[in-house]
Amino acid sequence: MYVWPCAVVLAQYLWFHRGSLPGKAVLEIGAGVSLPGIVAAKCGAEVTLSDSSELPHCLEICRQSCQMNNLPQVHVVGLTWGHISRDLLALPPQDIILASDVFFEPEDFEDILTTVYFLMQKNPKVKLWSTYQVRSADWSLEALLYKWDMKCVHIPLESFGADKDDIAESALPGRHTVEMLVISFAKDNLNYT
Repeated sequence: MYVWPCAVVLAQYLWFHRGSLPGKAVLEIGAGVSLPGIVAAKCGAEVTLSDSSELPHCLEICRQSCQMNNLPQVHVVGLTWGHISRDLLALPPQDIILASDVFFEPEDFEDILTTVYFLMQKNPKVKLWSTYQVRSADWSLEALLYKWDMKCVHIPLESFGADKDDIAESALPGRHTVEMLVISFAKDNLNYT
């Protein structure tokens, strides 16, 4: 397990918005070591961490992160993207969904958005705060967002102080361009009845 640059950028975004987090229901999907979720919990959010129910080791890492950060109130659940499970059905409506570097494998994109769409049905005002590392110019979320009646706003890293080398950099080889997105339902498609 590793804290990827995307997690640090998303944690910075949470810290920048820390005043709006107390009491918010926050779910981190694909949490891994859970840095963004831990920061949200430390800022007063009611946090649930999740990773694949098929990867119990990842769920144990989430629990260890909570233990090391003295956060016994944070819940950890197994959610597999694209699967409707008892744990997914039991989740209360969320205000914010966190996703750090989950848009990694293009074959997972639709399963991720299916899960997010299900959660958006419970609370149409929920926002997905997501960071991803640019790995290929060959893929885009735009068509899938349109299909699932969602929209995306790109947030410039400099707008929340995450454009500094010590935040978005990594000792790992390769290019580490990180993007910040806020995904929500497309407003003109919401049905408020």
